Amino acid sequence: MATMTPVSTPADLRALTSLRFLAAAWVVMFTFWPDLKVGFVPVAVTRGYLGVETFFVLSGFILSHVYLQAAGEKRFRYGDFLWARIARVYPLHLATLAGIMALGLGAVAAGLTIDANVLGWASLPAQLTMTHAWGLAPAAAFNHPSWSISAEWFAYLAFPAFAFVAWRLRARPWLAVTGAALFLIGLYLAFEAAAGFSLTEATFAWGALRIVPCFALGCALYLVYRRAPLKRGGLWAAAGATGMAVSASLGAWDGFTVLSAGALILGLASMTNAEAGWLASKPAVYLGEISYSIYMVCVPWQILAVNVAARLTGAEDKQLSLAVWLVVVALLPVVAALSYHVVERPARTALRGMAERRRARQADTADRVNSPERVLQPSETIV
Repeated sequence: MATMTPVSTPADLRALTSLRFLAAAWVVMFTFWPDLKVGFVPVAVTRGYLGVETFFVLSGFILSHVYLQAAGEKRFRYGDFLWARIARVYPLHLATLAGIMALGLGAVAAGLTIDANVLGWASLPAQLTMTHAWGLAPAAAFNHPSWSISAEWFAYLAFPAFAFVAWRLRARPWLAVTGAALFLIGLYLAFEAAAGFSLTEATFAWGALRIVPCFALGCALYLVYRRAPLKRGGLWAAAGATGMAVSASLGAWDGFTVLSAGALILGLASMTNAEAGWLASKPAVYLGEISYSIYMVCVPWQILAVNVAARLTGAEDKQLSLAVWLVVVALLPVVAALSYHVVERPARTALRGMAERRRARQADTADRVNSPERVLQPSETIV
């Protein structure tokens, strides 16, 4: 295959960082709406679980942006890659897992009734190994949204396979996108026919499979961007956003929404930060940076805040008034910012620092061993 040199593309994809917050906000609406005392549910809110699909497509795109070139040129260090991924997701996963345990045990001690699956101890080993979305957990226990982190872990482990295919299709990016789209459509239809429900609704039983077509689509879309960002990125982004809004609002087939999310991601990536406007602003980017915390503390905060608010306002059915509900939801980013600065970011920095120090020690050892000035000890021989 002929070698292709990609055009120079900006490494700072601020709009995609901000998009992570919008995807998280969609999931938040899906999660918190049942606690709002109203007599209706917008169709678009019922499709909030597709915010996870948006994350999955983004993940394939961004990881390809960072690592595909190195993987294709045999400079990819799998161990370093996995350690960086663990540093990114595992500390907050452990923290929210412990938080749910504390809330559950506190509720039991107080004599309150909780869902039996919240403290599903049989699922704990799979939770600790981030394999609870691989069909290895008997129930959706503890912090339920963390199933998607387990799915991401599956994609991380399989990234060399995704990169192998993507690199060989780098000269035919639109063929790769077409193939990924057809794969997604085919898998969605086949899974629903076999399982009786949509793959986009799978969590702890089939979550590892759920990420595969989205991640592959993200990798393929990156090939288009790598070759040359779209000239009319804004139009593509608008078309993708419109497609997502219309299909979700009409309750259309989920595949349409996911493919529209792909168009939105490619369009936003192709726009300059100036063209992206408020999506490239510091507040929007910051919200994107804490989006993982927003997603992971969503359910712990819901359990705590909704129960406290219901008691304070006398809402026995835990259905909150609009004003109280808005306060609870508005405080979620505040709680997430706290978890980001206290747990997520410091832990990630510490773990990556450990890896950098280990590499530095290895490099120093190699330099000393290979140095021509080094004096051999009597017990050493030259092989």
